[in-house]
Amino acid sequence: MTTKIKPHEYALLDEIAQDSLVTQASLSKRLGIAVGSVNWYIKRLIHRGWVKVSHLDRTRLQYDLTSEGMKVFTQRAMNYARDSLKVYGDLRDKAKALAADLKQQGVKSVYLNGDDQMMDILRLTCIEAGMQIKQIPEDVVLEANGQDYRVRRLRGGA
Repeated sequence: MTTKIKPHEYALLDEIAQDSLVTQASLSKRLGIAVGSVNWYIKRLIHRGWVKVSHLDRTRLQYDLTSEGMKVFTQRAMNYARDSLKVYGDLRDKAKALAADLKQQGVKSVYLNGDDQMMDILRLTCIEAGMQIKQIPEDVVLEANGQDYRVRRLRGGA
């Protein structure tokens, strides 16, 4: 069963996991949310049993993740990693299919229009498929199109 956790709650758990002596003012600054909101979220995390608070002295508090808080934190991180790997796998499959199709059409070189992680996947796949990556656009231009790849032909040939 996956526990619902808001982005600010996760960010607070992350900050507390890194520094149990963090102040609400520094949390507010680091996360870009109001101190009052930090206070509300921390109270919510305490109420949910994910964080416990200890008084070090009259003015200083220490926040610690409980075992349940650590479980929720770890579960969210694992879900993120799983989802990221799925996205990578899907993009890699699309890139492989595109490279195979282009090779079948006799395309030997391509120009990659873009410089992000999605294009890095396509670059690796084209190199593995034996295609030359051109530094300037000549015939075939590949680019990202949402969560897919698009082919543009500049001279109508392969």
